[in-house]
Amino acid sequence: MAREREDENERSERTDKFWSEMRVDPVEVALPSGVGYTLRAYRMSDELPVAGTSEDEDLDEVDGPELTKPAAGDESSDVDEPEDEDLDAKDDAEDEDDLDAVDDEDDEDEEEDDDEDDEKKDEDGKVEAPEEVPVFLAHRGRVYLFASREGLVDFVKSDAPHDLASLDTWATVVDKIRVDDVVPAGDDRYELDLVVENLRGGHDAWDAGLVIAAGEIARDIGYSLRLEPVITALSTGSPLDDLDEALRGAEAGGLGSFLARRRARKIGAQQAALAWRTIIGKISAAVDWRD
Repeated sequence: MAREREDENERSERTDKFWSEMRVDPVEVALPSGVGYTLRAYRMSDELPVAGTSEDEDLDEVDGPELTKPAAGDESSDVDEPEDEDLDAKDDAEDEDDLDAVDDEDDEDEEEDDDEDDEKKDEDGKVEAPEEVPVFLAHRGRVYLFASREGLVDFVKSDAPHDLASLDTWATVVDKIRVDDVVPAGDDRYELDLVVENLRGGHDAWDAGLVIAAGEIARDIGYSLRLEPVITALSTGSPLDDLDEALRGAEAGGLGSFLARRRARKIGAQQAALAWRTIIGKISAAVDWRD
């Protein structure tokens, strides 16, 4: 059973208008470790900067060893002069090596030509259209959750780096946000801490709205933070995606809801609960709790 929120209707008209104009929304996420606030926005993928190289990746880029000449007196420099027969044999071997090298170069040229043709085909093909993607108050693959509204506002007004700083409306958010504005709408409250227990209760106890909402925030966080296990677990055609579709059909009502409930019952309650426990664990590990 989802929690009842006393402050769901506390948003003022001024707050509704503010977030609508900023195209940013406050979000409340309940995890086993606590309840926190963050911010989320949706933008077209071509409006966001390409992620740069992380410090860890920079550390992996190590220059190769430098080639140095043998030092004077090094044993490798004291080489006996070869006999004439040895020179002839060496010349024949070098000729064969040269032929092999030419063949290798021809093969490499053909491969390069093939690669260029493939690149041209890619250029001539259709360019992927921009899509709407989620972006959170996060940094370096960790989403910030604030235990208090005051803590979130203080952070927003600071100069700390984060992924929302590149938004076109962010300067106005920083200038005008107030503590009273950090009131998530009813649809922006997610109770991930209740999902596993609800699923374990069996098919008759499943709260469709709770599980569907959990899937929405988990997909958004997974995509935004590049959490591959979360993305894969909720991808199209996965068991949890089938569960999501069945619950949506059951929620929709009408003739299709009966068939949707039957589909949902084919999904094991314990298996679904275990899969969701893993997802929530991955998300919890990617949270940076702030006050």
